[in-house]
Amino acid sequence: MKKLMILVFAAVMMSSFAAAQAGNTATGTLAVTANVTSSISLAFNTSTGGVALTGTPTAASLAFGTVQAFGGTSAPGVTITNNGTTSFTVSSPVDVIVTKANSTSANYNLTAQLTTADAVNTWTVGGVTVTAGAAAPVTASGAYGTTTFPVAIQIPLTGPAGSISNTITYTATSN
Repeated sequence: MKKLMILVFAAVMMSSFAAAQAGNTATGTLAVTANVTSSISLAFNTSTGGVALTGTPTAASLAFGTVQAFGGTSAPGVTITNNGTTSFTVSSPVDVIVTKANSTSANYNLTAQLTTADAVNTWTVGGVTVTAGAAAPVTASGAYGTTTFPVAIQIPLTGPAGSISNTITYTATSN
């Protein structure tokens, strides 16, 4: 009987302890603030009929592959135009995606600039000549979303054979 009483006492104590623990509460408050500012983003995407871009959407690469003024076969998406007896042009459309967030901006200004000067070849973005000297205005009122701007290199027939490499920096600024 003594053992039974001890077991009953222990059971009562445990249930009392659990009930006492279940009744404990605590509260607190957390004040939350945020300052939302407008922003835009710029990304690249492979354009329909264009060269497949590699890399990331914000740091893409466009590889024209092996090109030549006369004969040969160009890579998919590369257009080669012979400009008579002076030069030939290699080009491909590139989709530029500019997106706005939390902004009332109606459009954006897009500029492009070469990283390194090229004294031999002429580079264009959307038909606008791009150099390393200063950012060239590609569009003053670009519509947000996807716009195709062809990238082209005009190569003189008197220039040397070899590799052509450069980087074009695009800058979109909301208007």
